[in-house]
Amino acid sequence: MKSLLDCAKFQTRNIKSGLTPRIIDTNHLIYVYSKHSLLQYVQNLFDEMPERNVFTWNAIINTYVKDNNFVQARALFDAAPFKDWVTYNTMLSGYVNSEGFQDEAVRLFSEMQFVDEVSEYALTTMLGLVTKLSLLSYGRQLHSYMLKTGNSLSRYSLSSLIVMYSKCGCFKDAWRVFDGSDDGFVDTVSKNTMVAACFREGELEIARNVFLSRRQLNDEVSWNTMISGFAQNGYEEEAIRLFRIMMEEGFVWNEHSFSSVISACSGVKNLKLGKEIHGWILKKGMSLNPFISSSFVNLYCKCGLLNYAHSICKTTQKENPFAVTPLIVGYSETGNMLEARRLFDSLPDKNHVVWTAMISGYVKAHQCEEAFQLFRELMTQKTTVPDELIFINLLGACAIHATFNYGKQIHACILRTGTAMDAKLSNSLVDTYSKGGNVTYARRIFQLAVDRDTILYNSMIAGYALHGYENEAIQLFSQMTEQGFQPDEVTFLALLSVCRHRGLVKLGEEYFFSMTQDYKISPGFDHYASMIDLYGRANQLDKAVSLMETLPVEPDAVILGAFLNACKMNRNAELAKAAEDKLLQIEGGNGSRYAQLAGIYASEGKWNEMGRVMKMMRGREAKKTAGCSWVYIGDTVHTFISGDRSHMENDAIYITLGCLIKELSKLSATIFLEEEFCIFY
Repeated sequence: MKSLLDCAKFQTRNIKSGLTPRIIDTNHLIYVYSKHSLLQYVQNLFDEMPERNVFTWNAIINTYVKDNNFVQARALFDAAPFKDWVTYNTMLSGYVNSEGFQDEAVRLFSEMQFVDEVSEYALTTMLGLVTKLSLLSYGRQLHSYMLKTGNSLSRYSLSSLIVMYSKCGCFKDAWRVFDGSDDGFVDTVSKNTMVAACFREGELEIARNVFLSRRQLNDEVSWNTMISGFAQNGYEEEAIRLFRIMMEEGFVWNEHSFSSVISACSGVKNLKLGKEIHGWILKKGMSLNPFISSSFVNLYCKCGLLNYAHSICKTTQKENPFAVTPLIVGYSETGNMLEARRLFDSLPDKNHVVWTAMISGYVKAHQCEEAFQLFRELMTQKTTVPDELIFINLLGACAIHATFNYGKQIHACILRTGTAMDAKLSNSLVDTYSKGGNVTYARRIFQLAVDRDTILYNSMIAGYALHGYENEAIQLFSQMTEQGFQPDEVTFLALLSVCRHRGLVKLGEEYFFSMTQDYKISPGFDHYASMIDLYGRANQLDKAVSLMETLPVEPDAVILGAFLNACKMNRNAELAKAAEDKLLQIEGGNGSRYAQLAGIYASEGKWNEMGRVMKMMRGREAKKTAGCSWVYIGDTVHTFISGDRSHMENDAIYITLGCLIKELSKLSATIFLEEEFCIFY
């Protein structure tokens, strides 16, 4: 009686004949019906049995355990007149493998110690529970009990102890258990378990040594563990090398081998090998299982071949929705948000990766309203935010649009959901509040931050610099160095920004030379541009010229643009003309540069030069980016572009603007008359 149909026929014959089936036959019927979740049939058979044995009780208890009906299972367990190891182990494994029954598992395990000798299966089951809950102290007690009872000597126990110690953060203890075991007790499973534990701890050389010892125990799992371990720890080339050697050693590649090596190919963007593996799999007629197809989609996305990735995803999407996730990430990273959103909406179940990818993609594409709207959808579906990167991206959107109110709402959501405030999140909040115009809030977040780093200090210094708090910025830099944090190029860029806005030439020069001499940081283009701007604002154009002449690098558009501004502030059109050719060679298609040059010539009354530049601009069809501004009213952003009259309230806006211009004209005329009157008298 192997099939359900055979069992049903057998039971029907017994009922018709009126014969009472043997206990062994009824036990088998209970077992088969239980496998097919026919709970009521199982209970009826059990109730009608005139006589039962321990196998009967084990079978009915197991039926209710598999159905997660622990109330009935426990009632039968307590009522059972016969109990053996299987009875106890069935209840114990049921408790351990179900959420919310850990306390019952511990209590039952304690009972077992007083009834009979605890089996190896029960001990390893409890080690699994300890590992899941990271209860190291309880795990040590179990290990001690196993040593006393001799249960630590088996191969299965050895593997369970290694997993428990390594996953509870005690790699040294895991290694001591493995290294102290006799060769006779180390098998392939325990060896592979130790190799995996080494990779989890980042002990790659120990993993290699374990793998190379007792080579006769190595199997396909051993090789796959090595390949995936090196790939996951950032040694993709070594993973690829081992993948090749695996076949040379006579072992057969399987889906785990392919999944790991394709992941390694993605890490180093080895498209050639990835394509070769793809072709080999197709040539052998092997089907792409969900893991392999997802890995290939990820590889092609990272290598920029989104059409290849889309092709694989299209053929496997129904069977493998996981393949859609890397494709959504790929489209989001390249700014194709329409296609990313289409795929996102097609997913019935959305994991944290796709939510993060979509919101991040919208922010990178400066489609911040769409990012906020998607976040609202997320919060209607979930009570918690699955990934703090979502908050970081949203705060980045607030910083882009300088939206103080949205920033406060995101901050409140972080507090409400109980998200841990680490350095990255603190940094994002400081940046958002600074760019949103509220230095007080930014300072408060900075002061409350427990996990400070250089990036957080940089954000706060930059915030002070942005709003003209030069003393606070300078003091914070001193505090930063006193606390032992190493400043970087961003730190000095923020400090130079403070100096150039306040005209602190001497201090700016001190910071610039300290950066190179004390901290061995090579200045970038932005640092040179800041120094040139500093000299220009302080009417020290000769120093700006001297710096331009001694630049160790060829000046880029940013440096040349800063030099032109310095020329304009110091009314020196001749030097500006000398820099003109270099600038237009670099950014000849940027209309803003022509406008900048024309403004310099116009301010000096050189109308012919201005006309020449504007004519050159028209001849090269260079376009100047239109000025843009926006304002938040309620939850809606209103965008205004120079010369644009498409706003729905356009007429009312321009009428109001006209009234303001008239009022300002009257006010300026009044001030002029008052000044003239004072001079006259």
